[in-house]
Parts: sequence; structure tokens; C-alpha cells
Amino acid sequence: MEEGIIENLIQELTKLPGIGRKTAQRLAFFILAMTEEDAKGISRAINEVKEKARFCSECFNITETEICGICSNSSRDRSKLCVVEEPSNILVIERTGSFKGLYHTLLGALSPIDGITPERLKIRELMKRVEKDEIKEVILATNPNTKGEMTAQYIRELLKPFDVKVTRIAYGLPMGGDIEFADEVTLSKALEGRREM
Repeated sequence: MEEGIIENLIQELTKLPGIGRKTAQRLAFFILAMTEEDAKGISRAINEVKEKARFCSECFNITETEICGICSNSSRDRSKLCVVEEPSNILVIERTGSFKGLYHTLLGALSPIDGITPERLKIRELMKRVEKDEIKEVILATNPNTKGEMTAQYIRELLKPFDVKVTRIAYGLPMGGDIEFADEVTLSKALEGRREM
């Protein structure tokens, strides 16, 4: 076995988010120890997703068809539209089972310093959906960071002329968390997002 092919695999694995050199090295040796069929299965799955995955023409979620399963599901509440930054956010929200409306994926967040302007996101498409569909509420579920907040504020301003309720997901303390360990911003957002019991 040549060291070059293992080093090449390690280098390729470090391109994945959150994978440093040590983790990549562990993964490389794990892959080496796998059965040939299991390793080829991973390779096939990667190739298949690259060949078949595409963005839904309505919400820009990942799908294999023109319109994703959520958009084509007639039992979804078409009056509610949840705006997220990435398709992975939809998976997380769907796992909660608490949202039965539709989604719109921006495919990023505003970041002028990184060259990510409104034209590079799916904001124009969002405005068209709000204009043509019977949407009564737009839920802004962008990340609770500077880029996400800037994006939510920008969209809120654009939606002002429309007859649509604009809401923002609440932030706050995680279940099981202790108040004494919360930072000031999180605690402040938790107080702002309080609701009647």
C-alpha cells in the first residue's frame, strides 16, 4: 500500500465541514478497514446524490423531482411560509413535527463583506411567491447570528407593502439549560420571546 493514496483520501476528507486532519485520518483508516461492498456503497451514494439531487423549483429544497414532496403535499398549510437559509434547516424543522406549512430556502444569508448580496439569494423568488400565492404568514427562521438577523430585517422591510403577517422564530434558553450559564444576548432574546402561560 502506498502512503500517497491514503494521504490523498485524508486530504479529500478534510474538505468536508467540521472534519479536521485527525478526524479525516481516522475516517480514512476506517474506510480502509470497511468491506469493499460497504466502501463502494458510500461511493455510489455520493455519486448518486451528485447526479440526481436538484433544487425544488418552488422552495429550493433538495429534491430528485421538479417539485419536492413538501411543496407537492396537498395537506400542507399553504397560508404559512417558513423562510430558512439552507435546505438542511428544513430537515431540522420537519423533525419537530410542529410545522405543517410550506418552506422557502434562501440558499444563504446576507453578508456584504463576503459578497453575498440580495441578488445572490432566493429573495426575489420569495417575493414572487408572496405576491402570487395565498400566503397569510411568513415565518423568518434565519439563524440567530448577525447574518441571519440582517437577512430577516431585510426581508421584513421588503414584505411591508404586502398584506402578510411577518413573524420571527423565538430564541432563548435550551431545554435543560441553566440560566446562570446563558450569555446576555441569549437571555435577552429569551425575555423578548416570552409568551403567556
